[in-house]
Amino acid sequence: MKNTKRNGIILLLVTFLVMYFLLKDSFGDVVKLLSSANILFIFFAVGSLIMSILFETLCFKSIINEYKDDFSFNKILKLVIATKFFNGITPFSTGGQPMQVYMLKKDGLRMSKSTNIIIQNFILYQAALVIYGIIAFLINLKFKLIVNAIILQKLIVLGFVVNTLVMVVLIMVSFGGKFNKIMINKFIKILHKLHLIKDENKHLNQWEKRCEDFYEGSSVLLSKPKVLVQGVIFQFISLTFLYAIPFLIILAFDIHTNISIVTTIVAVAYILILGSFVPIPGASGGIEYGFLEIFAGFLGHGMLQTVLIIWRFITYYFPMIVGGIIFNFYKEKK
Repeated sequence: MKNTKRNGIILLLVTFLVMYFLLKDSFGDVVKLLSSANILFIFFAVGSLIMSILFETLCFKSIINEYKDDFSFNKILKLVIATKFFNGITPFSTGGQPMQVYMLKKDGLRMSKSTNIIIQNFILYQAALVIYGIIAFLINLKFKLIVNAIILQKLIVLGFVVNTLVMVVLIMVSFGGKFNKIMINKFIKILHKLHLIKDENKHLNQWEKRCEDFYEGSSVLLSKPKVLVQGVIFQFISLTFLYAIPFLIILAFDIHTNISIVTTIVAVAYILILGSFVPIPGASGGIEYGFLEIFAGFLGHGMLQTVLIIWRFITYYFPMIVGGIIFNFYKEKK
């Protein structure tokens, strides 16, 4: 609870600063544009978010059904939406997975099964994210849809490398049980010698347990290729709906721009890869910076800030608020 309040304060402060710099020179233009927006396309953008969440839920359900086939779609949907609050309020979205384990346990699944389910879902999401990143990179390399400043290009490459390394580590952990224990043992000993950790045995046991859980979860997933392929496809479609939202928002305004839905999807893929290593809840600041830099070549002054504000509200603040409400209702019900 203490960390949640602290992260909430940090998020509010960062959000205030971001909004100030966004609006200080274009407040009048943004207000005028917001009042002229075609509400129908804004609803379409919200609908695209809903479709993204539904396919994310389908991925989750395909995994959970392997452990408990009477788990309802509505219950999983509530869990997925509630997770948005904890992902949004914690750095690197680290709060969602422990809360998913807690909520699944409340619904009758043992801790070991809950952990396996969350691990498998994370693997499928990370695989879809890396595949999308590779496709976006190749499309942009071929057609030169987005030309960025050098510093932004380096940050995007760094984000892509980080996500790819995470996927490589996941694969290594998935296939090498004994190798993992050897590497963990050596790594913990090095940290202990550097006086970065005090209790060597405690940390060793914790990390060995985590890797055993992960190895078990990934082994189950690899033994069921249908669930694996189906899950990646569901996550891929979910990301597509999520990445298309800025294009629908742009259509809400009567402006002339040469941006296409493919360019938009590639751009958002880059932005979210860029924001994946910003150590602030919601990657606030980094996401906005990436959006402004990438979309500046397609949208004029005022319009750029307006689309950004609507996009961030639909994809970040709105699901986080709804997720918090659902979790509190869920907790009271229990």
